[in-house]
Amino acid sequence: MANLADKHIVLGVTGGIAAYKAAELTRALRRSGAQVRVVMTRAATAFVTPLTFQALSGNPVHLELLDPAEEQAMGHIDLARWADAILVAPATADFIARLRIGLADELLPALCLAATAPIVLAPAMNRAMWENRATQANVRALERRGVRILGPAEGEQACGESGPGRLLEPAAILAALAQLWEPGRLAGLSVLISAGPTREAIDPVRYIGNRSSGKMGYALAEAAKAAGAQVSLVSGPVALPPPAVDEVVRVESAADMYRAVLERAERCAIYIGAAAVADYTPTATAPRKVKKTAAQWTLTLTRTQDILSAVAALPNPPFTVGFAAETEQVEEYARQKRLAKGLDLVAANRVGAGQGFDADDNALFVCWSGGETSLPLAPKKILAAQLIALIAERYHGQNPA
Repeated sequence: MANLADKHIVLGVTGGIAAYKAAELTRALRRSGAQVRVVMTRAATAFVTPLTFQALSGNPVHLELLDPAEEQAMGHIDLARWADAILVAPATADFIARLRIGLADELLPALCLAATAPIVLAPAMNRAMWENRATQANVRALERRGVRILGPAEGEQACGESGPGRLLEPAAILAALAQLWEPGRLAGLSVLISAGPTREAIDPVRYIGNRSSGKMGYALAEAAKAAGAQVSLVSGPVALPPPAVDEVVRVESAADMYRAVLERAERCAIYIGAAAVADYTPTATAPRKVKKTAAQWTLTLTRTQDILSAVAALPNPPFTVGFAAETEQVEEYARQKRLAKGLDLVAANRVGAGQGFDADDNALFVCWSGGETSLPLAPKKILAAQLIALIAERYHGQNPA
């Protein structure tokens, strides 16, 4: 974590059971060479004592907004100016809501309002609280304001339930935090990404589709933008808010996506085909809803145009990345797909059993000419950043400055 050396990190700790993990995070930050000052909310002190963080950080812990010992010199403003980044871990649903509406009734939210440094939140809460529409709306609003959200992870929770809401492990938080100071690996490059499913119309009511949620493609778009790229996203129908990228193009069918991608592919440096494009489409679409009268109904299907192969076959193709979602022989099928379609790199994942489609976590096997690696199970936003870093490395290896 060389990027964290000598960085000034304000670590905010809010009142959740995961507060105990912030102690390990404090130790890890210090080991990475960072200077750490801890700010605790009143609720956080019910879970971990300030003395613990004082011992681990080597600095007094900041607790009160109106501390006479500090406020004579506007201590909270000085602390905001001291910070190179503010990391809140864990960030509870309550704190996220308060930050969204700009409350400054405690030191930590006031500090965030006064800061010009990047703000990073690592949420931790019960799965139902995380999935609640109010929390999701608050998170999206903060992301639009430039606040970075890390996680949460999925798994067993202190309440006995299981699902999204666990605090990311300290190593994952540190890795993501260190990326704040990495140079833009894709600066000056145009990146085209396709994401989500396609819908192939049977009649005005029914369609052939798949389970893709678009989460991985959207995470890749955000990661590419964070790496400095100019990003265009061609998206099938998904229930996700648009990411903060340069262009978002909405499409419905495989044919729509083919046209939108090919119109832009020759102008981009990198194309990432993360969409789950239908392989077949109905040969004919009924103009009216087909009534349920016959005991059996036979559909005739026609193969769709292969977007990845078409992009890779362009006279001056971009660096072309394909995705493969498999239920078996993931590594072998990924290698075959790369060779058959002439791709520069393939990222493959196993789908099913809560992994891959419509899940918040994923794991990838990645292969290219002369190499391959595995990216272990992690939240898709973390995984996307890792994959973008790998794509950037391979691209610059083929296109030296």
